[in-house]
Amino acid sequence: MLNESDVLEVLDLLKSAGAAAWVDGGWGVDALIGEVTRTHADLDLVVLLDQLDVARDALFEAGFTQVLRDWLPTAPAIADSAGREIDLHPVLGSSEGGEQFLPDGERFHYPAPVTGTIGGRRVPCVDAATQVRCHLGYEPTDKDRQDMARLHASTGVELPLDYMPTP
Repeated sequence: MLNESDVLEVLDLLKSAGAAAWVDGGWGVDALIGEVTRTHADLDLVVLLDQLDVARDALFEAGFTQVLRDWLPTAPAIADSAGREIDLHPVLGSSEGGEQFLPDGERFHYPAPVTGTIGGRRVPCVDAATQVRCHLGYEPTDKDRQDMARLHASTGVELPLDYMPTP
């Protein structure tokens, strides 16, 4: 599990290594809402593809040495000995947005990050509409439904039918 200080530590580490990163996934939802709404098993980060080696080297030096998944160029995932997991989403582009290569040959567009809040600190994160798009194309879990409901309640972002509450 990762807490707020873990997330901020990782973001600081990547920034000092010269790697741009913005928060995605569950932590990204919480950043947009501005508070921690649940426990998080991992930290999803969008990173620039041309900075991926810098990011991975910095994380390796910080103890994230266990490779959980090496699905390059889509989504490598690593962990440290405490079980803290980081899922990287490399994008071809710049800190103003880019394209993630998907396993089926398609591309997923991440626009420029917006600002959210984690632990009282402003952090770059994926915008609400992109968070919703990231949750399409698979059967949502209860956790996904809860995240999207919270995001909708906080930001007003439109949800697809799969995420609408049942009457």
